[in-house]
Amino acid sequence: MYASFFGLLERPFSIAPDPRFLYLSTRHREALAHLLYGVGEAGGFVQLTGEVGTGKTTVCRYFLQRLPGDVDVALILNPRLTPLELMAAVCDELRVPYPLGSTSLKVLVDALYHHLLEVHGRGRRTVLILEEAQNLSVEVLEQIRLLTNLETTREKLLQIILIGQPELVQLLDRKELRQLAQRVTARYHLLPFTEPETRAYILHRLGVAGQPGEIFDHRALREVQRLSRGIPRLINVICDRALLGAYASDTHRIDAALVRRAGREVFGQPRRHRYARRSLWAAAGLLAALAGASALLTSERAGPLVRAMEWRGRLAPPTGGRASPPPGSIGVLPTAVKPGDNGPGPVVSATPAALGQARAGRAAPPDKAELATVLGDRLLESDRASAFANLYSRWHVEYGGQRDGPACEAGRAAGLHCLAKRGTWNVLRRFNLPAVVELVTPAGVKHYATVTAIDEETATLEFGQQQLTFPLGEVDRFWDGAFILLWKPPTLITVPVVPGTRAKEVAWVRRRLGEVDGGPVRTTDVELYDEELRRRVAAFQRDQSLVPDGIVGPETLARLVAIREPSTPSLWSVRR
Repeated sequence: MYASFFGLLERPFSIAPDPRFLYLSTRHREALAHLLYGVGEAGGFVQLTGEVGTGKTTVCRYFLQRLPGDVDVALILNPRLTPLELMAAVCDELRVPYPLGSTSLKVLVDALYHHLLEVHGRGRRTVLILEEAQNLSVEVLEQIRLLTNLETTREKLLQIILIGQPELVQLLDRKELRQLAQRVTARYHLLPFTEPETRAYILHRLGVAGQPGEIFDHRALREVQRLSRGIPRLINVICDRALLGAYASDTHRIDAALVRRAGREVFGQPRRHRYARRSLWAAAGLLAALAGASALLTSERAGPLVRAMEWRGRLAPPTGGRASPPPGSIGVLPTAVKPGDNGPGPVVSATPAALGQARAGRAAPPDKAELATVLGDRLLESDRASAFANLYSRWHVEYGGQRDGPACEAGRAAGLHCLAKRGTWNVLRRFNLPAVVELVTPAGVKHYATVTAIDEETATLEFGQQQLTFPLGEVDRFWDGAFILLWKPPTLITVPVVPGTRAKEVAWVRRRLGEVDGGPVRTTDVELYDEELRRRVAAFQRDQSLVPDGIVGPETLARLVAIREPSTPSLWSVRR
């Protein structure tokens, strides 16, 4: 209902466990690493737990898409089974033949054992995944433990992953299950998001849906964190309801009040009576007045030095905030780029000596970059608006947005779209497009820069009109992997493009893949998304380290567009 209103390609906050929308926070990366570690282990159990709604199922779906091709998986979603039903379900998942109507556990176990020996001889591995494992009975868990006894003389034939809520930990602590608990080789508990992670999560999902960034204001994001307590499923429900409320109110900007209203609808909290609310505000005001009078009395009794320190403290910026320079002191670092020149200037080394020489109007000699010193300079242009202005200039588009303005809307007239992602330098290299990154100092001060070039060891960042080059490891100290880039989709192309579609978009994808991989067109119907094209798209996605689902979504399309497009700005342009 609200998708077209916000320029979205699909609903960004569905509670379905779609791995395309998975935001890999530090905790989710570690959870995924534990699952992948379990696949490589020779037997035993892997245990993944987390509160309701923290993303266990989505991580599992993402994990299944990342499995090597030599792994067979049996996924059991319904844990309320008898031992006999469990064995039948495992055999069904692995396509193991057994006598129909069999009521003998031995027959099923023998059939499974022979199957595991056969696939092991062909160099394949087998994994059993049980979701909602906290609901498994003791008898079923004991049967699962016995399955780990299926082995050769050198290794186990079956790896088992248990995924469940925190009650699973308590279940495995029971005395009668101590043998199973001793076979757990890896454990991980998935925690809710922190506030910065919630913000990045919301931006990530909006970006995947085709509209990153500027719908929720800062206070709205904080309110989402407060109401959801960082639980992804609750974040989805609240944000979905907030988007619907904004659509109904005909506003493109969601504030904290709108999020609170969405929260009341989601959690079923009744509105407070207006009279009672006024009484609460009156009581709060009275308490504040009493506290202020007490503080004033204390200050009057204190000495002048104490009062002066308190006065200075009130003028000091909040902890973690950025101090505002005095009026008239805001300046711009000198640059080697001529006014009106959209092209990049010479790369300047960012040492203290270099900065000093730059201010004096002298050329800076090459030297080791020190990003920490640069970020500590009060004259550095590192605000968000400057970073996006530099990003748009690479596309020869003028950006007139304010500090908190809708940055991603500025390029719509030129056909530009934002794509918000999180990844490594290799991910940025594959996109080969300039991007805005957020750098956060240990004190919590945020700076924004435009990445304009990357080589094997360094990255060039643009602050205002200065281009400074730093080692990648130095930037990694302040960058958590999140970035926003601009890309230009082909005219009249809509995504996603899925198998079975017959449209002009399919013909474009086929032509572009032919330019990329040199493969011939093996169909007379170029507008039909057939199986052959799906395999080629999946191969391209694997080469680009994307989810090889064969679906041409925004990220896949962005990379297809960026390749072999001479008018597109490149991260290598300043090096060539």
